[in-house]
Amino acid sequence: MHAERYSVPPETIEKVRAARAAGRRVVAVGTTSVRALEAASAQTYDGHALEGDTRLFITPGYKFAWVDALITNFHLPQSTLLMLVSALAGMEPIRRAYAHAVQSRYRFFSYGDAMFIESPQQ
Repeated sequence: MHAERYSVPPETIEKVRAARAAGRRVVAVGTTSVRALEAASAQTYDGHALEGDTRLFITPGYKFAWVDALITNFHLPQSTLLMLVSALAGMEPIRRAYAHAVQSRYRFFSYGDAMFIESPQQ
C-alpha cells in the first residue's frame, strides 16, 4: 500500500468529534479523505492539526473509528480502493452495486459516476 501524506485541521477534528458526540454520522468525500480521517483518529489530539504519512490499508473487517459513509467514484476491480469501499459497505452490497453499474453501462473512472455508501452498522 502506498503512503499518502495527510493533514486534518483542528476545525475538521472538532466537527468530527461534535458529530460523533451528537450521534450524527461523518460522511467522507473520497477515499483519500477516509484514509486521512481514519489515520488521524489513531493520533492524540492536542489542539493542532493531525498529520503524517499513512500506509493504512483498509480491508473488509476494518473497524472504522470516524467515518460512517463515503461519496466516491466506482473503482477498478482488484484495487486497494475497491477493498476500502467493501470494508465500509460490505462485500455483497458492493458486488450488487457493481453488477448494476456494469448492466447499466456506467462509465467507470469517469466524472459523474459516483456512489454514496454507508456502513451497515449505522
